[in-house]
Amino acid sequence: MSKIHAHEESLSGLDTLVADLGTALVAQGLRMGAAESCTGGLVAHTLTNIAGSSAWFEGAVVAYDNRVKQALLGVSEQILHSYGAVSAQCVKAMAVGVARLLDVPVTVAVSGIAGPGGGSADKPVGTVWMAWHINGQVWSKVCTFCGDRSQIKAGSVRAVLEELGGVLIKKRRVIG
Repeated sequence: MSKIHAHEESLSGLDTLVADLGTALVAQGLRMGAAESCTGGLVAHTLTNIAGSSAWFEGAVVAYDNRVKQALLGVSEQILHSYGAVSAQCVKAMAVGVARLLDVPVTVAVSGIAGPGGGSADKPVGTVWMAWHINGQVWSKVCTFCGDRSQIKAGSVRAVLEELGGVLIKKRRVIG
């Protein structure tokens, strides 16, 4: 698990990445969506801050409560009970669920503990799981961010979008 110091983390400088991400999505004929928990809509906000994002961004679900994760995104009670909302299993299910709900081939999902409370020994404040779904391929990773609540949220948005950009813009991963 990588520890990312988010003490200086902000969303500044993401406009170019998001614009390039939008260009790559349009060029590949793809649209995307997001499922967010701890970021509370900040991913969607960051994406829609770019003029013309309606050409490639379908929408987002802010599934802050587990009931929303279950009802809208299809995250099973078994996943939530066995692994918790802050887990690889949960974010992968969120990514697949929002792809199904919005009928889009590309999605991102984020769930974590932004603090200042709510952490545990196993999942301290700053623990954030992220997942990506592209044309049926799903993968996830966990990061641990340091900083206050807004810095953890901003760091999470940056990390989830940089990974997606690395795949769609730089073609670091084969997508089918």
